[in-house]
Amino acid sequence: MTTEATATERKIDSELANARFTDKMLADMRALIGTELRTGASVNNEYATRLAILRFCEGIGDDNPLFIDEEYAASTSFGGIIAPPSFIFCCLGGIQVGWPGLGGFHAETTIDFFHPIHVGDKITARVVFDGFEGPIDSNFGGRRIKDYIRQEYYNQDDVLVASFICSRMRFERGEMQSRKASRAIELPHPWKPEELEQIEADILAESPRGATPRFWEDVEVGDEIDSLTKGPIGVTDEIAFVASGAAPIPRVSAHGVALRRYKKHPNWAFRDPKTNALEPVYSVHYSDYAAGMQGAQAAYDVGIQRTCWQIQSLTNWAGDAGTVAHIHGQYRSHVYLSDVIRLGGRVLSKEIDADGRATVTIETWATNQRDQNVMPGSAVVALPRKGELS
Repeated sequence: MTTEATATERKIDSELANARFTDKMLADMRALIGTELRTGASVNNEYATRLAILRFCEGIGDDNPLFIDEEYAASTSFGGIIAPPSFIFCCLGGIQVGWPGLGGFHAETTIDFFHPIHVGDKITARVVFDGFEGPIDSNFGGRRIKDYIRQEYYNQDDVLVASFICSRMRFERGEMQSRKASRAIELPHPWKPEELEQIEADILAESPRGATPRFWEDVEVGDEIDSLTKGPIGVTDEIAFVASGAAPIPRVSAHGVALRRYKKHPNWAFRDPKTNALEPVYSVHYSDYAAGMQGAQAAYDVGIQRTCWQIQSLTNWAGDAGTVAHIHGQYRSHVYLSDVIRLGGRVLSKEIDADGRATVTIETWATNQRDQNVMPGSAVVALPRKGELS
């Protein structure tokens, strides 16, 4: 299964496709660099309706009233509900291109945000394959490449709302599976009742800053942002993310719709040995069996789901008058079902940027109960200055 033709002829069985890098595959992918990709099968929302925004916020666990409470939002400078910056992901979360029969993990995210999304905005994504690096050898999963897909989101006035560079690691599943034992950890995590009680207390104590401005002058280098806790991650957390419209690439579907897609693209599916049902590769995020074939220990979170949490931690800290301008994050380890993630950050610098905005640069992190930073990153947040707000 090393060519597009043989991948298409693959019979769907209980294993995920297990192709290898070949010279032809690499040449075919180089020929695609610069190609604008079709998005129809991956678009989940075209319009930022009130319910679409609410469903997305529920799917990531963000109850900021600026995003979900019409009465509250009407009292702000926005005059009504706006979407969290991460809402772009439930318009179009991502696109896959090429690499027939290889495995893939989302490796890195870089996003620039330019304009808020208001209720009623129509969001259109333009997606371009920007190329790849490798293959190179890695200790994590053998030979791998890193590819780059650029997703630009525009509103109904053709104004660029956000630009997202999505980097994925592609690998040979057989190599990843052969090294699985070296990454073994205890799962599900053996939480004690008192630990769970403290986790839930921390979550219930969290709240967005809201209408109280966080002025640029009051922020000092070295300050830490408020902590945000997610977990223990459960199956419903992953289902809620899918239901929010955020992740599937292509969209998750059922029955005859799904069957016809899988017959056309056999590498998208496998046959579950317990139910005999065809399941999408995407089910690695809620099926331990599928995740194991991908070389993981158990079902794990979605990369952009983790980024949504990072963005929530920043909007909570910045308040209604603050703006997340830029984020970057690297996915260093899986976040497995039963894990707890605590997101935070530290102010590294302050400046007035070229556009006259008062900004702070923040080192960000997402730490699990094993003291691993599963998403080191950074952010730029614009804050109001004293005297600017009426």
